[in-house]
Amino acid sequence: MDNWTFGLSMLIVGMGGTLLTLMIMSGLMGVLKKLFPIKEGEEK
Repeated sequence: MDNWTFGLSMLIVGMGGTLLTLMIMSGLMGVLKKLFPIKEGEEK
């Protein structure tokens, strides 16, 4: 495996891992909002 192929594969894996992590965190925040909704009296 030459340097270009290795670099490109690391780029794809890194970007894919970042996007996957962001999707997981977004889903987790959505679930937590449904479990613990903000009540009307608690807003600023």
